[in-house]
Amino acid sequence: MDKIDAMADAAAVAERDPLETTALPDNAFATALEEIIPHLRGYARSLARSSSHADDLVQDALLRAWSARARFQAGTNFKAWTFVILRNVFLSGLRRRKFEQAATGNEPDIVAPAAQPGHMELLALRDALGKLSPSRREALMLVGAAGMSYEEAAKVCGCAIGTIKSRVSRARSELQVLIDVGSVEHDPAG
Repeated sequence: MDKIDAMADAAAVAERDPLETTALPDNAFATALEEIIPHLRGYARSLARSSSHADDLVQDALLRAWSARARFQAGTNFKAWTFVILRNVFLSGLRRRKFEQAATGNEPDIVAPAAQPGHMELLALRDALGKLSPSRREALMLVGAAGMSYEEAAKVCGCAIGTIKSRVSRARSELQVLIDVGSVEHDPAG
């Protein structure tokens, strides 16, 4: 039984008796998690901008999703649900590191990326994305790279649809200028 059949079966159970659970069976949930991993990795890379940190974020998000599988309601947006979990893992880590750095006074380690000729356009795009404000970069990655609708991205970010549309539009404009010219001032307000 594939993921879609399992979701349809759970939705049918909910229609018959709304008191019965609409959670996915474990095997269908595991299949859905497997299928979402590449999307989670892409989103994690846009947040963390480090492949090893992104992989750690994905692993933590998958573990949390598995632990919370009974709370997922079949028929709802699985992708958005897992993206919210990953985003929360990322934000929790930021808060924790900020607290730890304040307590120890240590600065974060800076690792210089290896130079790889032949990938200059990709590096320019990555650098330009890094210059966007975090809120604009996140909105652009959710809508542009992850293929989410504005409504889904707004749910993941916990803001209004208009805010997401504005952030994506401004991010695209700013990104174009950054790539064409090489630098631009951005509005820290998002």
